[in-house]
Amino acid sequence: MSTKIEVNAMGDACPLPVVKTLKALKQLDGEGAVVTSVDNETAVKNISKMAQEKGCTASVEKISDAEWHVTVTTAGAVAVADPEQDGAAFCDASAGKGKLVISVYTDCMGRGDDELGHKLMKAFIFAVTQQEELPATMLFYNGGAKLTVEGSPVLDDLKGLAEQGVEILTCGTCLDHYGIKDQLAVGEVTNMYVIVEKMEQAVRVVRP
Repeated sequence: MSTKIEVNAMGDACPLPVVKTLKALKQLDGEGAVVTSVDNETAVKNISKMAQEKGCTASVEKISDAEWHVTVTTAGAVAVADPEQDGAAFCDASAGKGKLVISVYTDCMGRGDDELGHKLMKAFIFAVTQQEELPATMLFYNGGAKLTVEGSPVLDDLKGLAEQGVEILTCGTCLDHYGIKDQLAVGEVTNMYVIVEKMEQAVRVVRP
């Protein structure tokens, strides 16, 4: 009797969906199927490519615009030496928006003259709004928390990014430290666990 294993890779950045699927295939150790749930077409393509090269068959069911089920079927044991290493080989790092996180830890960009640094940070945030590839998430902590509150010189740009679907998260401890939590004007309050999680799941983290 064939075995079916279900894998949840929703929200996972490349190469995790492929890695999780490979681990499940290794666990099958024979005839069976692995059904992996993902939330982007890049993951669908990467898993399908992996299945083909491993001698398996892959079928895709689109559940919604934000969910796909990829079924990888095998007639026998699949050779998987190292799921992490194998998975990375099938990862298309050009996935784009869902992979980029911008981490802002200060309201002053660079070292030297603070007045210049504030101008540079304003220019940086504006430049982000002009990019073809927008970040999935922008994280603000320590002095960067001052940029998401009322009166911030970049508030309009950040609100524009939020309207386009960019997730704006500000460290709650930092807002409390500066006494400005009640002035938060864009995005949501977050904690260090979420900040670490967002960085770990990103393919690229950019810090001005």
